[in-house]
Amino acid sequence: MQQIQQMVNPARNYWFTHTMIPRLVLLAIYIFSLPIWSVDSAGKGGINVWPKHRNLTWSQPRLATQLSPTFTITPLSESKHLVSATSRYNLLVLTEHHHPLVTPIVNQSVTSPPLQTLNVDVVDLGIPLQHGVDESYTLTIPISGAANLTAQTIWGAMRGLETFSQLVWDNPPRVPVGLYVWDSPLFAHRGILLDTSRNYYSVEDITRTIAAMSANKLNVFHWHITDSHSFPLMLPSEPDLAGKGSYGPNMQYSPEDVSKIVEFGLDHGVRVLPEIDAPGHTGSWAAAYPEIVTCANMFWWPAGSEWADRLASEPGTGHLNPLNLKTYQVLKNVIHDVVTMFPEPFYHSGADEIIPGCWKADPSIQSFLSNGGTLSQVLEIFVNSTLPYILSLNRTVVYWEDVLLDDNVNVQAIVSSADFYYLDCGHGDFLGNDSQYDQQTGGDTGNGSWCGPFKTWQTIYNYDITYGLSEEEAKLVLGGEVALWSEQADPSVLDSRIWPRASAMAETLWSGNRDEKGTKRYAEATDRLNEWRSRMVSRGIGAEPIQPLWCVRNPGMCNTVHPFV
Repeated sequence: MQQIQQMVNPARNYWFTHTMIPRLVLLAIYIFSLPIWSVDSAGKGGINVWPKHRNLTWSQPRLATQLSPTFTITPLSESKHLVSATSRYNLLVLTEHHHPLVTPIVNQSVTSPPLQTLNVDVVDLGIPLQHGVDESYTLTIPISGAANLTAQTIWGAMRGLETFSQLVWDNPPRVPVGLYVWDSPLFAHRGILLDTSRNYYSVEDITRTIAAMSANKLNVFHWHITDSHSFPLMLPSEPDLAGKGSYGPNMQYSPEDVSKIVEFGLDHGVRVLPEIDAPGHTGSWAAAYPEIVTCANMFWWPAGSEWADRLASEPGTGHLNPLNLKTYQVLKNVIHDVVTMFPEPFYHSGADEIIPGCWKADPSIQSFLSNGGTLSQVLEIFVNSTLPYILSLNRTVVYWEDVLLDDNVNVQAIVSSADFYYLDCGHGDFLGNDSQYDQQTGGDTGNGSWCGPFKTWQTIYNYDITYGLSEEEAKLVLGGEVALWSEQADPSVLDSRIWPRASAMAETLWSGNRDEKGTKRYAEATDRLNEWRSRMVSRGIGAEPIQPLWCVRNPGMCNTVHPFV
């Protein structure tokens, strides 16, 4: 498959599942018919859902009724995660009392009593949360009688419950009636990467992010747990890795913390996918095992050297040594503990940014190279020594694309494009003593960031992750992820860096970014995203604004009729 997008920095463009394993999850991307709209879906029509549903009909547009004070969401069958979700949404719809920025124009139904019940019927309660699980649902809110939500799985029911919650507004709560929704995602993998090594985030920060993901119908929390900067994960078999390699005892994740996060994810329909990056980005391992880490604690780009001879692509050096047998003793303990702690069927093994200079700095690798060996062989030794063990633990292995040695490959891909999906870009760089900022003429330095400029929500929304691919190549795309690397992010900016820009990706991967005529719908999306951002804020998510409130109150006045070229 061709590279999905050519980046300035080829690292982290996308990552993929290894294709040589028998349990590889295959994805069929079904292209359903485009949505049928019977009403204006913006707030003035009373229908404002994010991400936009695939198909909606409203038999009597603008007709609404109140929820009964004793309204209940009733699961028709018992399941731990389903009961948790229905209880959570029952409380939400009765107490949220959301006030839209633009008051919906609806007619209160005088012929039907208040809505008493939403029945939730799940066909198969036993289907686990995993890649490719059926997340479809149908939601019917009749003019009279009980509303009904039907889904094949618990996870589809959760998506439908979220849609229902967004249809409710006002105090006392009201909901449109005479409504039918059928919905299902276009892409199976819809995720957010959070880097918790460079800066630490509390368990509460992570669970708040997962809750917001669920509200946006995102389903994979890609947890980039460790890196060269710190090793915050406490592992029973290797306690010194966090004990010596974390930022301190108050900046670690215990097995109990992990269990809480994983369980919270299951209650919200979000998989927690762990990444233990190796063999690169492992400088933090040297605090416990200096003998297995090459070029640890060295200056990342020695003075007078060429960029090609750097030891790391940013401050924080260190690679595991694939020629040291102890490396695998430690690594197998790490892998075993992580697999035990995370039930997720995917295991992300990293392999990001292998820097030749770091390996060349080690005497044993120097000897290997002087005897005719190559750095590609060093990486091959590492992969061949770790991959079979991960597979033996019944995990599908995920790598960054750095393990590819050939541009013409045929692998399943998850898109995480630095040109479109990197949320940390555009905030300058974190290097001290950086002469590029010593300017008096206002020249453009690309925001001082290798992946600048800032990725606006419009940039993210308009990105098509299968652009330029053939039909067969597009079938290999499992989905996408926005990524928040934490060189310049910590809990104080977590919400605003992610939201609502991640919401833009969420809609494109759920229902696409085009209307029924095939036209990009970013103009229509602006009003809905303003409303959705406002609701997220009311739910405790610190999403940044995308426009002044004046624009929302004066529809169309903040648009342009002039094309930009």
